[in-house]
Amino acid sequence: MGNTKVCVTGGSSYLGSSLVKRLLEKGYTVHATLRNLGDPFKVGLLKGLPNAQERLTLFEADIYNPYEFEPAIQGCKYIFHLATPLQHEPKDTQFKNTSEAAVSGLNSIVRSCIKSGTVKRLIYTASVAAASPIKDSGNGFQKYMDESCWTPLNLLYPLANQTLMDYTHSKTLSEKEVLRHISSELEVVSIACGLVGGDTLLSVMPESMGVLISQIASDKRRYQTLRFLEDLLGKVPIVHIEDVCEAHILCIEKSCISGRFLCASAYLSSAEIASHWKTYCPDIRIAEEFVEDLGREIVWGSTELEKIGFEYKFDAKVILDETLKWAQKMGEFGSSQEIIVSK
Repeated sequence: MGNTKVCVTGGSSYLGSSLVKRLLEKGYTVHATLRNLGDPFKVGLLKGLPNAQERLTLFEADIYNPYEFEPAIQGCKYIFHLATPLQHEPKDTQFKNTSEAAVSGLNSIVRSCIKSGTVKRLIYTASVAAASPIKDSGNGFQKYMDESCWTPLNLLYPLANQTLMDYTHSKTLSEKEVLRHISSELEVVSIACGLVGGDTLLSVMPESMGVLISQIASDKRRYQTLRFLEDLLGKVPIVHIEDVCEAHILCIEKSCISGRFLCASAYLSSAEIASHWKTYCPDIRIAEEFVEDLGREIVWGSTELEKIGFEYKFDAKVILDETLKWAQKMGEFGSSQEIIVSK
């Protein structure tokens, strides 16, 4: 593996930093991109990882200038494309929104992969936000959420704000675009991840972890995101950061693989998440406005990852409890408040 070069775009993100760490631990040589090599915190985070001095090279690249990724891609065999624009930057750009920027950046990266002559496989980090089981008419949900589901982009979602809808459109259009590039020249995999929790290398709370604990934190903004996902997806798929990293790595260690995979080890309603906190954190009280039981009976039907030999190691309790533990460490509940989690 030490002779195998891989590239991780968006290497300083929540998932990106954990994936870089795991790849280095497994012996890969890693190229990682950041938007700004002048950021001492992000550079320091990655350069401080074990084995980074010997096998990690950092590159500056911005999705709004997609040609910048080509040097990082050169010489690599596998590309993990995580970088995605979360907020549109209209100044001095040819793109009118994040969807245009994301799709254009993706196509540029695909061209660089093919041009390199070394890249065998592109792994795109997608989102379950692109896999809604809601019917195209908007009238109810299908019985199962699996790899056949695609989010209808012609519907209005009551709990959506502009940022959430921009993200949903961007990830849906980008995933459809990347799968279009499966060919004899390039193997393409998309991994649509659920809401990620567990732990983090970052010094600030990742948004997905904040959404998972929004009910006990009485965080209205993040709870709106939780409920948006529930209304979009029927329930909320969740997954541990370590399982996400291992799923990505499995998709380069398989000899031949292409296609779409959903990645989540649990599929919970927001009411079930609230029930978990009430059961295992009996000393807290969740306000009624943060508990809504919608009674949906949709089933998680995704099996594609398991078919290629993947096994999840972390269940819902571990994901939620570890997320809470890290939130407390990072001061999300104040220095004087300690929430005890029962076994």
